[in-house]
Amino acid sequence: MKLTIALFTILAPLFAQTYDIVLANGRAMDPESNLDAPRHIGIRGGRIAAVSATPLDGRTVVDVKGQVITAGFIDLHSHGQTPENYAYKARDGVTTALEMEAGVSPVTQWYAAREGRSLINFGAASGHIPARMAVLHDSGGLLPRDAAASTVGTPEQQRQIVDLVRQGLDEGGLGIGMGIAYVPKTSREEILELFQLAAQRRTPIYVHMRNSGPVEPGVIDALQEMLADAVATGAPLHIVHITSMGIRQTPLCLRMIEGAQRRGLDVTTEAYPYTAGMTDLSSAIFDEGWQGRTGGIGYGDLQWAATGERLTAETFARYRKQGGMVAVHSIPEEMVRAAVANPIVMIASDGIMENGKGHPRAAGTYARVLGRYVREQHALGLMDALRKMSLMPAQRLGIQTKGRLQVGADADITVFDPDKVIDRATFDNPAQYSEGISHVLVHGAFVVKEGRLQEGVAPGRGLRR
Repeated sequence: MKLTIALFTILAPLFAQTYDIVLANGRAMDPESNLDAPRHIGIRGGRIAAVSATPLDGRTVVDVKGQVITAGFIDLHSHGQTPENYAYKARDGVTTALEMEAGVSPVTQWYAAREGRSLINFGAASGHIPARMAVLHDSGGLLPRDAAASTVGTPEQQRQIVDLVRQGLDEGGLGIGMGIAYVPKTSREEILELFQLAAQRRTPIYVHMRNSGPVEPGVIDALQEMLADAVATGAPLHIVHITSMGIRQTPLCLRMIEGAQRRGLDVTTEAYPYTAGMTDLSSAIFDEGWQGRTGGIGYGDLQWAATGERLTAETFARYRKQGGMVAVHSIPEEMVRAAVANPIVMIASDGIMENGKGHPRAAGTYARVLGRYVREQHALGLMDALRKMSLMPAQRLGIQTKGRLQVGADADITVFDPDKVIDRATFDNPAQYSEGISHVLVHGAFVVKEGRLQEGVAPGRGLRR
């Protein structure tokens, strides 16, 4: 008897199910299994260790009764890759923010600058734009201003550009990022070579298409080019911000993508829940003829991010020489709603904030979908929205441990009140945190707790191929 008791005393700790953190009494929603039920979530060692119908013991127990517990949101299209931007992302429920459209180059240095310093997970594609800017000695920053936009490039320069993109993949880039509209002199052959590279590496290519809007050659021609290159090479394809490219032709674009999917093509797309885009006024987007390419809008539909003012012909010319971000009010609300509700469309922000200036999508994209389009307008169901924000991006990336509220998944978790969650960021005042998102965990560490950002924590990790 004494031996049995002694043995039990030794072995009991091995069987005790005490977790680092327990999120108790919440409404657990997992978009892969369609679980939607009261559950207690046990976290241990940065992973989800239990999804239980009965209470669990934990060193820290947080009662989240009346709130949704779900997988943290994954933003495939986040240009803001700074501590300022990560803070807005965390308050919006995002646990992973990726620069997949423009991408980066060189890749190794970009990751090294963020390792051990980031509030949330980060990552980037190997970027065609920065590679082209480097080879052609463009003077721009995030986007080209001169040589990369206006120069075709010699065969040797094109080879160097493709080699740089290949090197970025070798260094762990999550795919290939391409913004054709910003480098309009890029030959179709150079683009096809990048699709071939993506196919060889079995990695997606994330594309801002060549043209937008209804004026031919417009968005339909541009989408046909991308679909043809994907068919010709077998490259996985992701079309970014379909509404700001398609504008009123968004439903037709979605029909084309849906048809390609039905015939076995690996093609996906995304949208943000706003009626305006944003880009640099000095970029090739605003070359001669920009009004037609952006749906027939005028100067007054452009809003200078630094001041909030609407532009005139005079201020357009002055600010274009200067360069800077401008909101482009061109997307009809019904097109936004149609895209957000469409089952094939993921949610992605395309956001960037700098010193409190930028587009409200940098701060409010995910809460806006949950508050405006799910709760208020009933444009889509809550589970469908969560699927677009977490599982579908994880599937596009080929990552099994994120985007799911399941045992074994990374403890990247968002907790929110479905009756209160809402965005507060506006075009006039974008630097406002979302509301109703109470807790956000990254690898099992709180980055938001009881609605407040946590100081001195940096659990974010770099995602690589």
